[in-house]
Amino acid sequence: MKEFLFALALAAFAAIPAGAKVTADKPNQALAELQKAAQVEELPAAAAAVAAEPVADRFWIKVQASSREDRTAIATAGMAIEEEGSGQVAGTAHIKTIEKLQALGFKVTYRVSLQRLLKDFPSQDKVYHNYDRMKAALDALVSAAPDMVSLFSIGKGWQGRDIWAVRFNTTESGTAPSKKPGAFILGDHHAREHLSVEIPIKIAEYLAAHKADPAVRKLLETRDIYIVPMLNPDGAEYDVSTGRYQMHRKNMRINPDKEIGVDLNRNCDSWWGGEGSSGDTYSDVYHGPSAFSEPETMALKNFLDARLNITTINSFHSYSGLVMYPWGGTDGPVENAADLKAFQAMAGAMAKLTGLKAQQSNVMYVATGDCMDWAYAAHHMYAFTTELDGGSFYPGAAEIDKEAAGEIKAALYMIEYSDDPRRAAATFTAAN
Repeated sequence: MKEFLFALALAAFAAIPAGAKVTADKPNQALAELQKAAQVEELPAAAAAVAAEPVADRFWIKVQASSREDRTAIATAGMAIEEEGSGQVAGTAHIKTIEKLQALGFKVTYRVSLQRLLKDFPSQDKVYHNYDRMKAALDALVSAAPDMVSLFSIGKGWQGRDIWAVRFNTTESGTAPSKKPGAFILGDHHAREHLSVEIPIKIAEYLAAHKADPAVRKLLETRDIYIVPMLNPDGAEYDVSTGRYQMHRKNMRINPDKEIGVDLNRNCDSWWGGEGSSGDTYSDVYHGPSAFSEPETMALKNFLDARLNITTINSFHSYSGLVMYPWGGTDGPVENAADLKAFQAMAGAMAKLTGLKAQQSNVMYVATGDCMDWAYAAHHMYAFTTELDGGSFYPGAAEIDKEAAGEIKAALYMIEYSDDPRRAAATFTAAN
């Protein structure tokens, strides 16, 4: 592995002045068509208040699970598994999911209503970016480095909020194609995982602030880098909009039965509708009515379909402390031996840089409809999922810089190997 990547230390982030707003390009996906397909009379506007999900029917639970097969069955029943260890799993579930688990013979050892766990959005957490502050941060990057940074929308959520992409490229801007090898960093599939918004923003700010550093400058001149901090803007905004965290995971689709949301990371066309996802609209892992049924996942699909120069992806989540690679939606490993070695090498290197653990995505449980599985299967993109640490969905302000230090190094590493991810295998083996 190249010495400068492991030697790279986190420097102080330069303050970036606010700049003029950037006009969005027309989104790829026509939102009106998806609204019609959703079979609802009217969807709420972005500024409109949305009635909260009945959190009285949702619980944090612990369930005995002695194997991956048990964990997969539990997830398929509709539980969103967030923690695993000591022969049990913990996560969120609707009361109907709990009843289903008990009917299947699983022992629920603990449950507490999410009403009791919801907490106020503390003032010190305002360092986290809501939708407007996220957009302002991206505008500031364009103002700070207009010679290499541009901003455009890849699509919209159900409520009309743009899904913003910031691009680093010294020769092309906006949606113009590039022949340079591409790297893509993605955040916030899941609304409540706000730390997954912060790390992409920190990576973008680092690139802009250190554009004159020789190692960083080389990457900026030879790569096509895209960063989307908030794939699920409607859900992320809803989770903090009332002044209390809502523990909301999904997007803001209002289903025909008035249940809210689809799990965006169960909605991609990779073994869609299978194990580890649920057909129940009330489930936190509801896979939606069809693959790519959601404007957010369709925007992601269109974005990647149009940019086949992208070779590497890192999709941020929280909070399991893992760096994962395909497959997640089936039992077996990636079939191509050279690809598997590259995945293992890159995940291992990024885990070393961040202090996380590297593993295949299906180790905890099988989960179908995973968007990184789809990106690899559809376009041979080396797609990783990083589960940040932090110990909870709402770990506090101090966790941001703690996580950012290693993740910036890992991002530079991934960007470096975007020219040929397979070369990472020999380099990592030789260095370790």
